[in-house]
Amino acid sequence: MRAQRAERRVWVERARTLQPLLSSRAAEIESLQDLPPDVRAAMHDAGLFKLMLPRSVGGAELDPATYAQVIAAIAAGDASAAWCVAQTSGCSMAAGYLEPAVARDVFAAHDAAFTYGFAIGACRAVPVAGGWRVTGTWSFASGNRLCRWLGGHCVICDEDGNPKQHADGRPLERTMIFPRAAATVHEDRWNVFGLAGTGSDVYAVQDVFVPTAYSVVPRVVPRDLQRTDDAIVEPDPERRERGILYRFSSQAIFQAGLTSVAAGIARAVIDEFIVLATRKHPSSAVHALRDDAWIHARLAQADAKVSAATAWVEQVFDEAWEQAEATGHIDLSLRMRIRSACTHQVAESREAVQMLWQEAGSTAIFRDQPFERRFRDIHAVSQQVQSSIARMQMVGRYLLGIPPAQTQLLP
Repeated sequence: MRAQRAERRVWVERARTLQPLLSSRAAEIESLQDLPPDVRAAMHDAGLFKLMLPRSVGGAELDPATYAQVIAAIAAGDASAAWCVAQTSGCSMAAGYLEPAVARDVFAAHDAAFTYGFAIGACRAVPVAGGWRVTGTWSFASGNRLCRWLGGHCVICDEDGNPKQHADGRPLERTMIFPRAAATVHEDRWNVFGLAGTGSDVYAVQDVFVPTAYSVVPRVVPRDLQRTDDAIVEPDPERRERGILYRFSSQAIFQAGLTSVAAGIARAVIDEFIVLATRKHPSSAVHALRDDAWIHARLAQADAKVSAATAWVEQVFDEAWEQAEATGHIDLSLRMRIRSACTHQVAESREAVQMLWQEAGSTAIFRDQPFERRFRDIHAVSQQVQSSIARMQMVGRYLLGIPPAQTQLLP
């Protein structure tokens, strides 16, 4: 654990060194809906798109607690840049399931990145000689403009195009990997309130051939993580990487990363509010902000909210890492706590930003000030599925002793 924490400091500091660059280019990132070439190059040089990749293909293979802190540090510079890293990192867990040569083809390049989106309607893969014929449309492909390869979650069909099912009636699915050049990307549809710089486009393919080796289990969710505590662990033969990280599902990595974007935004707002408070004296106030006792309490409260929430995320992921190392899996109780901690992190971070936004007064509404875009970005984060309070329902059911439904949504 001591070596792990030393590595954590190195990677977090590496992300922090890019904060001035990201912050200075944030307006441009938002306008372009993409990372400018020099910003992209700096992030690749820092290895930020290889955080969750196996060491076998040149990745950092970080533990999730360290990864969450790195994402928060990037987000303190720019939320869209951090979101792109978090999205592609969760998707890159697929490398742990691919044949080594395929993993190197998709992920080994210095500037490699990989993402996938949500299926729209019927996305199907029909078997043909040597692979699959894939047709489908997917949305919310954050960071896809950085990528040479995209993925698409598909229902597996028979030769006649009829969907196949598991014995229990669930659709049989796989995630297909294909060159971005093979897809039609609709960049004109991403017109949003916040996180505009993620370029989370819609993309589609029609009858694209995907070789057998370029497909993985759906959404990289290991079957043995979908069990309840008393169920027999199913083998997961497609997982090729045996490192502790790959005992986690991509769902866990999405939760760690995407919700930590909110914490990074909130930390940046706290820091910027401190700067503002040293120089602002509201015209209707008796005291300058820095001398106002109410402001002292509000600032401390915001700091406590973010600090406590991020500490809980770090704690549960450290516990999960230790458990996976000791037993080979993460039990259901701890997975429920991960779900709670990550959702809670967004809620507390949003509330901290909201508090200081109000205390900043009219300064907060100007686009040339450091609050307005971050206010929009954190509310965009809050609308994402990882942040929804509805995701807490299964945790409440579990605490009440009711069997949880839809365990595929757990880490």
